[in-house]
Amino acid sequence: MKPRLLNDEVRRQRGGALAGRSPFAEAFTLLEVIVACAIFFMVAFALLQMVTTGLMAARSLQVRHPDPGLVLAALSLTNAFEEGDISGDYDEIAPGTYPGFRWEAYIEEVGSNGLFQVQVLTYNDRKKGESPATITGLFWRPNSKPGSATKGRP
Repeated sequence: MKPRLLNDEVRRQRGGALAGRSPFAEAFTLLEVIVACAIFFMVAFALLQMVTTGLMAARSLQVRHPDPGLVLAALSLTNAFEEGDISGDYDEIAPGTYPGFRWEAYIEEVGSNGLFQVQVLTYNDRKKGESPATITGLFWRPNSKPGSATKGRP
């Protein structure tokens, strides 16, 4: 035997769960949906703001250390070296990027054919006990003045 579908009148007489309700009574109203969306987006934007603030705070705590290769690259642009020590501040190379950092470079002739070794050390003036970052490079500069490897001979 097939089950019969009950119409609204029979349901009302029997006192069912849907008695006296329209077919749209089970759905949300447009106003309820708008309020729910508004609450959701307020929470979502508050979380995004909190994450952004946390990332900015973490970035401000980071100390960026300069790469001594910046100085080595600047020295590589010269055509001739002279043995000795030179020093400077990173504000000369990258203004405002690395405050409180300075560098020292030691240039020494290591080959009689104009081969020079350049060692660059980077110091942080804010942390006195910190060991310096170091990089060493070899450059061939035959037009340079004779140094210790050639003992002053051209």
